[in-house]
Formats: sequence, structure tokens, C-alpha cells
Amino acid sequence: MKKVLLSFAILGMFFTSCGDGKKTEVKAAGDSPAKEEVKTEAASADGQMALGEKLFTEKTCVSCHQLDAKVVGPSIKEIIKIYDEKNGNIVQFLKGNDAAIVDTDPGQVAIMKANLDGFVKDLSGDELQALAAYMRGAK
Repeated sequence: MKKVLLSFAILGMFFTSCGDGKKTEVKAAGDSPAKEEVKTEAASADGQMALGEKLFTEKTCVSCHQLDAKVVGPSIKEIIKIYDEKNGNIVQFLKGNDAAIVDTDPGQVAIMKANLDGFVKDLSGDELQALAAYMRGAK
């Protein structure tokens, strides 16, 4: 009897866990494709911010850059302010395609280049975009 009950329990878990994972959504009368697109963009932006924050921490950017205070490098707010003023492209800088525009001291630039070569060279374009989005949206 115990074997039969155990078999049913295992089968029950199997059938409940092996579904296709999709839930049917019932649309309200007022829902429209435009609303869905806005929700998707917001979710995408939130996901990009979360990925950017994760990368900022994992790639040790946080060890040199804080939100409001200069540590080794300038603060995130200072970086964004200068990039906005000078129409700079953070992603191009992170890729090594643009020169430094925030801290142009040759010694500091050498440190930044070594860090970029070591920490962000393996990031994809999407990951670099997420990193830039996080920096722009950090509060």
C-alpha cells in the first residue's frame, strides 16, 4: 500500500512539474497592445538596470566608483554629469573605442585602461549597455 501511495505521489509531482510553464492570461477589456508594449519596455528596463547593477558589483567597478563620492575614481554621478555635458558615449569608452573624458590624468587613464582590459573586455554589447543604464539610473 505504501508503494502505491508513493508511486501516486511521485506521478503527481511529475505531472505538476512537467507542464509547459505557460499560464493563460485573460485580458481585460481595456488592455491593448500599446499597454503590453509599455509593460514590456518597463520590465526590460528594470531587467537591464538589475543586470547593470550586478555587473557593476561583480566586475568590481564599485571598488573604485561610488554613487556620490570619489574613491579611487570619480563618482557615478560625476561620470554621468560629464558624459552628458560632453555628449560622450560610456559604452564606447568601456569598449576602448573612445578616450577618457572624465579623468584625463595619464596615470589615472593607465589605471582605467588596465581595469577595463581586465574586467569588462569580455562583456557583450548588451551587458555594456546594461552597465551604462545602471550608471545613468543609479540614485
